[in-house]
Amino acid sequence: MAIINAREVLPRTFSHKFGESPTAERKYVVTVSQPVAHQLLLNYVGIFHGASHPEFTYLLCTEGSITEPDRQHAEITYRYEVPAQGKDDSNPNPLLRADIWSFSTGGAAVPALTYYHGSGNGSRRALMNSAGDFFEGAMTEESEVRCSIAGNRANFPLAVAAAVTNAVNSDAFLGASPHQWKCAGISGQQQVEVVNDVEIKYWSVTAELVFRQSGWNLLLPNVGWNYISGSGASAKKKRCFVFDEEDTKIASASVLALNDDGSIRFNSDFTGSGAPSILNRRVHPEAAFATYFGRPPF
Repeated sequence: MAIINAREVLPRTFSHKFGESPTAERKYVVTVSQPVAHQLLLNYVGIFHGASHPEFTYLLCTEGSITEPDRQHAEITYRYEVPAQGKDDSNPNPLLRADIWSFSTGGAAVPALTYYHGSGNGSRRALMNSAGDFFEGAMTEESEVRCSIAGNRANFPLAVAAAVTNAVNSDAFLGASPHQWKCAGISGQQQVEVVNDVEIKYWSVTAELVFRQSGWNLLLPNVGWNYISGSGASAKKKRCFVFDEEDTKIASASVLALNDDGSIRFNSDFTGSGAPSILNRRVHPEAAFATYFGRPPF
């Protein structure tokens, strides 16, 4: 018999630095009658990646190394750590590990259509000048939340990537209303790991989602240079107008707010255009994000 016996030897180590996760080491000496393949030595002891420490069960075996001080002995050192993604999601098989979610925030420029009136955030009004005319081209910033979902797949999900890239959520997702999340893209890279002497090839895939509070639909003020006069077969498109000092109609020098039927939305005193309504237009396809991406584990 090539392997005679194996025994755990001292010293065992345990280290826990403030603010960091603890680590531990255990050592085994295997006595052999002749050189033995390293995998056979590991199999004989029976400790593999993902095995729990006998005392500190939150520590998992993440590393095993072998040295041979002479032809009759082999020393195996096992290192135990708290996996970065947590004990429950640290399966040695990369295809069985849970996805890892991460979030970050940033800013994005969006059209400025309304403003906060007075103190507090309770009153929002259309952004116009004192004559009731709409400000064209005004921009502001709003916060964005970016979500990265990293996971392992046997094959790159090409069909899923084609279906959801640039799509928005069709229903409530991560506490947000429909059309507030958009899939910015899905990327993948080939990887390979060896688990218990078995080579496993897989794809490391990352999906990027972006949240905007105002949503991803186009929010367009219902304004224009032209308006619809009349209705039905007699309806005509005409140039928007205002009145000069002599109450004569003249072509407007700026866009005016329109009603839903295309007519001009004048103020009650006809001094200018009324507050424009906001047209909500979805230009991205929608998809059930929870079906494709799941939800965070907590």
